[in-house]
Amino acid sequence: MDKFETVTGKAIPLNRADVDTDQIIPAQYLKRIERTGFGRFAFEQWRKDPDFVVNNPAYAGAPILLAGPNFGCGSSREHAPWALEDMGLRVIIAPSFADIFRNNCAKIGLLTVVLPPKDIEHLMARAEELPNSQLVVDLVSQTVATADGTFVRHFDIDPFVRNNLIEGLDDIGLTLLDEEKITAFEATRDNELYPSLATV
Repeated sequence: MDKFETVTGKAIPLNRADVDTDQIIPAQYLKRIERTGFGRFAFEQWRKDPDFVVNNPAYAGAPILLAGPNFGCGSSREHAPWALEDMGLRVIIAPSFADIFRNNCAKIGLLTVVLPPKDIEHLMARAEELPNSQLVVDLVSQTVATADGTFVRHFDIDPFVRNNLIEGLDDIGLTLLDEEKITAFEATRDNELYPSLATV
């Protein structure tokens, strides 16, 4: 996955609590075998409303989503983060997240940031009033800031997750860090299981 350091861009103010994974990506699309292409189905039911915020062209290309508490609740489908990533999102900021959803996001390089509700409310009001205003999310310094510097907040993140995102390491990448040890073990294991091969 891509390395994550800083993301700067517009933020979509999705002012809803308890957004579940079935709203993020409807169940009928879980039969698809690809991991890509889910973005056009994200929030499909809500997008039928012309006034739904994701339909607003002012937020086109926004890499940041502002959301209410308990974002990503419901079933544990991995497709939900895939759909959000395919929409072009790199960061989701909310007061709280469902644990499995948050872990699934980390595995694909989608940063979830927890800020207090009052800070989220402030950022949403700002994004609604000034759709072209930008936020700067810096994982190295662990800060969320407005581009003009009038708002700066620190956020906490698990050090292991932070390092993996900065280094661009998914589960496969982490495994490959020990490729030499794995190769050496496999060679030894083959000799133990198939001693006749060792003399070939």
